[in-house]
Amino acid sequence: MQLSDYAGRYESLRFSREGGVLEVTMHTRGGEAVWGITEQSLHAELGFAFADIARDIDNKVVLLTGTGANFIAAMDAETRPPETDAPAIWRRIFREGVALLENLLAIPVPVIAAVNGPALIHAELAVLSDIVIAADHAEFADVAHVPGGVVPGDGVQAVWLALLGPNRGRYFLLTGERISAIEAKQLGIVGEVLPAADVLRRARELAHGLAKNSSEMLRHTRRVLIRSLRHRMRDELELGLAVEALCQVG
Repeated sequence: MQLSDYAGRYESLRFSREGGVLEVTMHTRGGEAVWGITEQSLHAELGFAFADIARDIDNKVVLLTGTGANFIAAMDAETRPPETDAPAIWRRIFREGVALLENLLAIPVPVIAAVNGPALIHAELAVLSDIVIAADHAEFADVAHVPGGVVPGDGVQAVWLALLGPNRGRYFLLTGERISAIEAKQLGIVGEVLPAADVLRRARELAHGLAKNSSEMLRHTRRVLIRSLRHRMRDELELGLAVEALCQVG
C-alpha cells in the first residue's frame, strides 16, 4: 500500500506526507468536520482509511487534525443515511464502528492528535492518540450519546473510563460534561495546551522529531504503548455497539 493508492479515495479526508509524517485532515465538504452516518461520512471512511494507513510502510508517524476552529463539534444536518429501516442502518453502523476504533489502534506507528478546537463528538479519536496537543479553546465531551438518548457503547465506555477512572468516567458520559483543554491537561488526557495558531506547528515539530528514529523502533514502541488499550477495546467494543443498536432498533 502506497500513499498514492489512498490519497484520493476519501471524500472527508485530506492526506499529505513529508519526511515520513503523514498528516490526515478531517473535513466535511471542505469545511469544518461534522459527524454523519452516510456511506461518505467520517464514520464510514475513517475505519477504512486507518486500515490503509496501517498498511503503508512509508508512514513513520501519523498526525490527525481537523479543519477550522473545531475538531468535531456537531452532527451533519445536511445528510441522511441511505437505508430506509433501522436494522439495516445498524448493521452498517456496527461494522463501521468496530473498524473505526480497532483500525485506529491497529496503526503500527505513533499517532499525534492536533486538536484544533472542541471535540464533542467521537472525541476518543483524539484522546486515543499517543500524543495529544490541544488548542486552548478546545473542549472534550460526549454529547452524541446519553444527552441524545443513546447508549454510550461504541467504544467511548472503554476509552473514558480508562482515562478518567470509573467514577469520573461514568459521570462524564452520563452528564455530557465538557472538560476544558486546561483541565484535560491536568487530568493527564492532553499533553500540551497552546494557542490555536500554534497547535499544528507544535504537533508537526513533535512528529518530525519522532520520525528521525528508525521505523522498527517506532513500530515496536507503539506496540508496547497501546497493548492494554487494544485488549480493552476487543473486550468491550462489539458488545457495547450491539447494546447501543438494540436500544435504537427496539
